[in-house]
Amino acid sequence: MPLRRLTPPIHLLRAFSTVARFGGVSRAAEALHLTQSAVSKQIQELEKWVGVDLFERSRKRLTLTPAGERYEKAVRALLSQLESATLELITSTDGGGALHLSSLPTFGATWLIPRLPQFQQQHPQVTLHFVPYSYDLESPNLDCSILFGEGHWPGARAHYLDGQDVALIAPPASFGGPPIRSPHDVAQYTRLRHLTIPHAWLTWTHAWDVENLDPLAGLQFDQFQTIIQAVMAGMGVALVPRCLVEDKIAAGLVSEPLPEHGLVSNLGYWLCYPESRANIAPLVAFRNWLLTQARPYREPTTTSLAAQQKSRTKLRGSGSDFT
Repeated sequence: MPLRRLTPPIHLLRAFSTVARFGGVSRAAEALHLTQSAVSKQIQELEKWVGVDLFERSRKRLTLTPAGERYEKAVRALLSQLESATLELITSTDGGGALHLSSLPTFGATWLIPRLPQFQQQHPQVTLHFVPYSYDLESPNLDCSILFGEGHWPGARAHYLDGQDVALIAPPASFGGPPIRSPHDVAQYTRLRHLTIPHAWLTWTHAWDVENLDPLAGLQFDQFQTIIQAVMAGMGVALVPRCLVEDKIAAGLVSEPLPEHGLVSNLGYWLCYPESRANIAPLVAFRNWLLTQARPYREPTTTSLAAQQKSRTKLRGSGSDFT
């Protein structure tokens, strides 16, 4: 009697991985375009196949068992490799195909989109599909993402693009506000802060030895785009990546009163993707082109790094993840 093969059907593994990723049958069913009943049956069938309980069930909630956790990591990696191999096969003939990517909204609109016509002209065989922004690089519906941070994400390759150069911007001169001739004059204005980068003003005050302002006071916003608009409306001053505001400085929509008193941050925008997708043809073409647009990475100043470390300690680990 021949031995049973130890490879479960792919649709059962896909259902298992999706339920584990979403933490429940309902959202997994939506992602798989199946009914909840069908997904539940596939999970039960897989558990019967392997003879091991993969989930603990309590009050209609599913939690991976220790064995399920180990198996899910292996299954996730294998499914990702299989998808990448299939994509590479499909697109290997002419280097074309579809590339699914996501980007932070402000960076995408300000930096990436204006450059894309050049990419399309050079690589007409590649079709770009933008998906909702995600930092989950293991999503099966995402090939790469432009993230903000220090450049280190587990299991991912990251290539620096831009964003380290941080500019101090103020309302345009037409608003007639108090003049800013030195870093100490910034205290006359309301500071605008990014919600997920709470240490920015603290870093700046330490870098330029400013003691007459509270670096944790001011208005908070959740996107740089809204911060820039607020500065344009005369609501205050802000620290923003120069790459997001260069055109507005040049057009006089905002002013840069102290061009020599910005920062070189250890944070920036990075092209990121899983190791398993590194060699698919559309991504290779996009990555190679994108790196021709990137600015060189610069080592942050010692003062800036020390101030950021101090700010993280003071804020009890608030972190600087960009959303």
